[in-house]
Amino acid sequence: MWKTVQRAAWATLHLVVAAAMAFGVWIFITVLLITAIGTVAVVGAWMLPETVLLIRRIAGAKRGLTAAWTGRRIPEAYQSVSGTLRERLWIAVRDPGTHTDLRWMLAYYFYGALVFLALPLWPVGLVVDGVWCGLLRRPAVVLPLIVRLADLEADWTTALLMPSPKAQLAARVEELKETRADAIAAHGAELRRIERDLHDGAQARLVALSMRIGLAKRAYDRDPAAARKLLDDAQDQAEQALTELRHVVRGIHPPILTDRGLVGAVRALAASSGLAVSVDDGGLEEGVRPPAAVEAAAYFVIAESLTNVAKYSGSPRAEVRLARTRRSLTVYVRDEGQGGADESAGSGLLGMRRRVAALDGTFDVTSPVGGPTVIEVELPCVW
Repeated sequence: MWKTVQRAAWATLHLVVAAAMAFGVWIFITVLLITAIGTVAVVGAWMLPETVLLIRRIAGAKRGLTAAWTGRRIPEAYQSVSGTLRERLWIAVRDPGTHTDLRWMLAYYFYGALVFLALPLWPVGLVVDGVWCGLLRRPAVVLPLIVRLADLEADWTTALLMPSPKAQLAARVEELKETRADAIAAHGAELRRIERDLHDGAQARLVALSMRIGLAKRAYDRDPAAARKLLDDAQDQAEQALTELRHVVRGIHPPILTDRGLVGAVRALAASSGLAVSVDDGGLEEGVRPPAAVEAAAYFVIAESLTNVAKYSGSPRAEVRLARTRRSLTVYVRDEGQGGADESAGSGLLGMRRRVAALDGTFDVTSPVGGPTVIEVELPCVW
């Protein structure tokens, strides 16, 4: 009986909050009317995009409330309201997500007050179910109706706020535009880095090598000892140029990935990082290897993460986990350092995010001040 009462109390609280939100929506109709009049009169057209953004916030709050009750997240699918006033007006009017929110808001004017059906059930339920459960040892029949009302309210909200296929497609197109732009930016940055490494490293070494050989040729007849010294210097320059070229090649696609696979490469990173790194390969050594692009992205994320741990976290330990799911490769890096990682501070997080986005993966960073810092990456992968 106590569990039934407790569940009904939580359902009532959910319905009370829903009714309070519905009351706010009823008041919000004034804003809608002012926006409509201003838009028709043209002079207030600027209010329409702002009103749409406000509606999105209200719908987002309702999604959060419903998800807290059902345990299931309701996805959002909106187009970004940006650009000139004309572009913002066009997006605000044409966005399928706006139509979904307005449909929900209109229906919410009517079903948002289900709490008024639930409140009268309490005195009846306490009496009837008290006798029915306490004396006859039967399941409660009245108080569970309050829970069903809360479930009904959540089901209606989920059905009304669930993005349409058209809205999901539009949001997906927007997401792909952003990831494509990030991929192009990441590709450009990578090309510039390779060009800089070649210009400042291997190219400079090769120019010096050419000069040494030219000087040695001129000095060979009149001063063989000096020519020999210049040739020795040229050999050193050649070895340094080879080292620089190997460094550039490792930055493009580390040979160790080809030779030892992702798990072996990660273990080599852990051993050379200067940290106490625990590696859980998740059984990745067995079975089919991920595609080369996925392996490279995972490798660079782990390498950059361990570099950040050594540079900024202050923690002597880190944890790396790899996992194979049915459709993806998951990478998890954690340290117990000082936290506070910021993508805008030049810590390499933005580069990692762009590299992952180029493969249509997800990149999440959790780094509260005081730690821990956790990086979770999911890379789509067909095994």
